[in-house]
Amino acid sequence: MSAVDEHKEQLMNDLHLVIRDAEELLKNTEQQTGEGFKAAKARFEKTLRNAKAEVERIEDLVITRTKEAAKATDVYVKENPWQSAGIAAGVGLLVGLLIGRSR
Repeated sequence: MSAVDEHKEQLMNDLHLVIRDAEELLKNTEQQTGEGFKAAKARFEKTLRNAKAEVERIEDLVITRTKEAAKATDVYVKENPWQSAGIAAGVGLLVGLLIGRSR
């Protein structure tokens, strides 16, 4: 998994934790009264629902795009096996040279 993928995964986990904690906070504040508090709580609940829906939409989008990219890569490699092997060898050589220089 690349560093970018790890950061995306961590961000999604953090967003889920924030949503879960916010829901727990709302449950614990049900005894509070006052019109200002009730209005603020209603706005917060609406914002929380919107955030949950957006997180789910983004997750679905990321999954769909990842599957499409994997399928396109698979098709390309099957149609161009020698070019794919050449590209992989070139990238490996480049990485090896960069690692050798840094030492």
